[in-house]
Amino acid sequence: ALRRPPPRLRPGPPLATPGAIPPLLHTVDRKSAVSAGLLAAQCERGLFQEVFPGQGAEEQLAALLEPGRPPVTAYCGFDPTADSLHVGHLPAVAALLHFQRAGHNVVAVVGGATARLGDPSGRLRAREPVAAGRVRAHARALRLGLWRLFENHRRLLWAPGPGGPGLGRAEVLDNARWLGRQPLLGFLCGAGGRLRMGTLLSRQGCRERLRSAEGMSLAEFVYPALQAYDFLHLHRRRGCRIQLGGADQMGNIMSGYEMTGTDVFGITVPLITSTTGDKLGKTAGNAVWLNRDKTSPFELYQFFVRQQDDIVEKYLKLFTFLPLEEIAHIMEMHAKEPEKWGPQKRLAAEVTKLVHGTEGLESAKRCTRALYYSSVEALEAMSDQELQELFKQAPSAELVLEPGMSVLDLCRKANAIQDGPSGYQKITDGGVSVNGIRVTNPETVLILGQHILKNGVSLLRVGKKNYYIIKWLQL
Repeated sequence: ALRRPPPRLRPGPPLATPGAIPPLLHTVDRKSAVSAGLLAAQCERGLFQEVFPGQGAEEQLAALLEPGRPPVTAYCGFDPTADSLHVGHLPAVAALLHFQRAGHNVVAVVGGATARLGDPSGRLRAREPVAAGRVRAHARALRLGLWRLFENHRRLLWAPGPGGPGLGRAEVLDNARWLGRQPLLGFLCGAGGRLRMGTLLSRQGCRERLRSAEGMSLAEFVYPALQAYDFLHLHRRRGCRIQLGGADQMGNIMSGYEMTGTDVFGITVPLITSTTGDKLGKTAGNAVWLNRDKTSPFELYQFFVRQQDDIVEKYLKLFTFLPLEEIAHIMEMHAKEPEKWGPQKRLAAEVTKLVHGTEGLESAKRCTRALYYSSVEALEAMSDQELQELFKQAPSAELVLEPGMSVLDLCRKANAIQDGPSGYQKITDGGVSVNGIRVTNPETVLILGQHILKNGVSLLRVGKKNYYIIKWLQL
């Protein structure tokens, strides 16, 4: 049970063109409420921000999602502008998973068709066109990434409560399956006739682009119509009644409502921004990716461990499935022992487990111990992949151990120090360590099990940040 009353949705401002779409927008007020259940719980977490439409949405949507009612279907779209999801997508994914945990059915739609046009929302200029083959490859990668998140959640983070609902059904679809087969004239004469030009032109982003020197292409202008058709298609084929999207997607959600009709709803989730206020993502160049080949489990883990105290509680509510009471307890303990960084570590562990599974979390912890705690045991247990992920910029060398080989010989063969007195002095001054152990005698002979680990690797560090990975042959 919630410790305070669930939130109430209050009416927001009317649309820019009165009468285009009669309902109003409702913004979440988490200090009061009229309903219980999924809607209230996620408002309490800060995950649900705005609900559309406004007229009657409070009572209708809350009643629709009440415990014990038949399951509904909710969907969220993800355009494959890259071959991986990133942290900025996690609130939308978490929203789908919370619906699934409440027993509802969810659909993740990969925009294999809409990505060819490019969503103009929040953009000052048109996206660069992407070749069809590349979009298809990106779409395949996103489908796999979404399935991995659903499966990791099901296996590792879901435990049904006594008498509670079972986990709802999850699907991952590509809108190229239906939009790619849609004849242009059939679309315009059918679904296209449901949208009003006044509504599309009234949006601030559209007006700004039309007034700009570059203008706005027809392809960008009709993007909301294609996304709206996704909602209509899923409403007809899957009985979908709820569309989820980022806070910058409200305009497209409105179009989906207008095309689909009554008894459907839209819910927005917060955008994740950097410390400078920029939206996290590919366009801003600050994306933290969810695919391992782009951002390692260690890097993802460290991204969340480094979050400041003023944001970590919010992220625990948004990105994890921990009960609010447990999050409150974690924060209370943190107030007593801030030096332990308890909330940050718990947040990092929960998100890394969702994204990369138990193996990814163990890899992240192993790399953390090796890098920050000079753990020889962790280094010995690391795979070649983990070494490359942890020391991405580190040169690597393959060497054969020769009798009497010294630390000085090692440094020179790895091109880690200069030849001559300066390199020798670097070691005597304590500027070199092997496997986390500082060496001050250049003539120290390399010893198996100390300077060369059981996995046939040595980690050489020169100075504070210069690492070299040595792989020993014929040991």
